[in-house]
Amino acid sequence: MEHNNSNTPEFKEKVVNLGKVTKVVKGGRNFRWSALVVVGNENGQVGVGLGKAAEVTEAIRKGVEDAKKNIITVPMVGTTIPHEIVGKFGAGEVLLKPAAEGTGVIAGGPVRAVIELSGIRDIRTKSLRSNNPINMVRATIDALSTLTTVEKVAKLRGKSVDEILE
Repeated sequence: MEHNNSNTPEFKEKVVNLGKVTKVVKGGRNFRWSALVVVGNENGQVGVGLGKAAEVTEAIRKGVEDAKKNIITVPMVGTTIPHEIVGKFGAGEVLLKPAAEGTGVIAGGPVRAVIELSGIRDIRTKSLRSNNPINMVRATIDALSTLTTVEKVAKLRGKSVDEILE
């Protein structure tokens, strides 16, 4: 697998975090890299992956592969999300709030990457607890994957959309 975007035009990728881990051994220091990568087609599909390797490029490539395995579909209403939600993962907690058209993406670093690549244009977010990039990204994915639309709920309960909105 080559690491270029020309053979996979449908997904954009963004490296959210590059971590350098140093292991001190008898002969000196060993460096290894971990790359937190978000991939998305900016049209409701987004995934996140973690790659670790001795080389930066290799770590990113593994992260991209991992992210493509874990892709979720985000339900959207126009340019925003259907409802407010709090996503949790470990100590990371992220609040996502729908916003009116024209608001734009109001989000911090790691959360912003996920939101932008998922194709959401208008949203307000707040990171509530940990600022660890991995947990923040996973919490955001958790929130986006548990979102549901009115239509889905109506179908589940066997009711019409109007009945649920009352």
